[in-house]
Amino acid sequence: MFEKYSFTAAERFLRYVQIDTQSDPQSKTNPSTEKQKELSKILVDELKKMGVKDAHMDEWCYVYATIPSNIQKKIPVICFCAHVDTAPDCSGTGVKPIVHKNYRGQDIVLPDDPIQVLRMNDYPYLKTQIGNDIITASGKTLLGSDDKAGVAEIMDVANFLMNNKGVEHGEIKILFTPDEEVGRGTEKVDFKKLGADIAYTLDGGDAGSLEDETFSAYAVQVIIHGVIAHPGYAKDKMVNAMKIAGEILAALPKDRLSPESTEGRRGFIHPVRVEGIAEKCSIDFIIRDFETEGLKKKEDYLRTQIEELMRLYPNGSFEFHVTEQYRNMKEILDLHTRIVDYAKEAIEKAGLKVKMESIRGGTDGSRLSFKGLPCPNLFAGEQAIHSKLEFISIQDMNKAVETMVHLVQIYEKKS
Repeated sequence: MFEKYSFTAAERFLRYVQIDTQSDPQSKTNPSTEKQKELSKILVDELKKMGVKDAHMDEWCYVYATIPSNIQKKIPVICFCAHVDTAPDCSGTGVKPIVHKNYRGQDIVLPDDPIQVLRMNDYPYLKTQIGNDIITASGKTLLGSDDKAGVAEIMDVANFLMNNKGVEHGEIKILFTPDEEVGRGTEKVDFKKLGADIAYTLDGGDAGSLEDETFSAYAVQVIIHGVIAHPGYAKDKMVNAMKIAGEILAALPKDRLSPESTEGRRGFIHPVRVEGIAEKCSIDFIIRDFETEGLKKKEDYLRTQIEELMRLYPNGSFEFHVTEQYRNMKEILDLHTRIVDYAKEAIEKAGLKVKMESIRGGTDGSRLSFKGLPCPNLFAGEQAIHSKLEFISIQDMNKAVETMVHLVQIYEKKS
């Protein structure tokens, strides 16, 4: 089926990553940055040129499109979803992608910053890539495979199906979202317009990986209120909120409960932003755990630590605000086992070994699942995401395309 097909995912990806689409966690607008619309407009134009007639971008920067069914029987409507924004963690301006053909296991020195060296010892997944073609950035920016790889792969699936009418499938929906990296990727999704029964995000790592579980997540904002006074006359009067914030941060465990000290299914408490002056200072935390009970325990631990510290400052006070960000999608997907089982079968049909994994993070699929659209996460090939050493292989991207095509065929055959 794919022997004579010229995959387009890599060519698209190399173009897409050069468009700056970073989202902004401090913005209150939708989308959080206008520049995300530039890529969304391009995607709409390319889909229309393929013959996908209803492709469009709405006012919120969401792209909707439909590949019509080419069979008579009714089967579940599948949505493939990816996000156009890249993470605020590392610059996404002026990305210069480089293709390293026929990788042989050598260190890859990124030319614009020779300190950035991609080594097999640091990234063992490279052992699976001998002979493949590796794409990196040039050393000054992230690459943007999270999630422009997923975007490019879904676009290639659309291209394949629109040009191979003999491949039977039901109705397929395409959804590209903004602002996933700042936790707002599904905020403005129009589920009635989308009209899907099930969904798959393309936002994962190793070829063959399938993720049906994420962290559950809280955001916590701690606001410390000090007492301000002229520094020349502040003795026994001033309570410096910034110094209290520093003590709170210094008291956080260093060998447990932190991203730096946990892996697997262990959660954490992580400060992500500090802002303020002597009179008032805020600390933003994220709390993560795979179990809701563990999430609550971490919230209680943090609150208790702050309460104990504030006893030393009776004239000061604090606020503690908790916001639920997303929940572990496994709670929903365990009720829809067929969705995961069919994905496993599709991965195997693409010649890969299935790797069931838990996401130490979140995905649009978490919120989609809890909004009534069950949605596991398929691999896209992303590696070392959110960093200057980010990389992906062309061959892994093509396997993601194959997997999606097999998946729509499995639904057609088994419905």
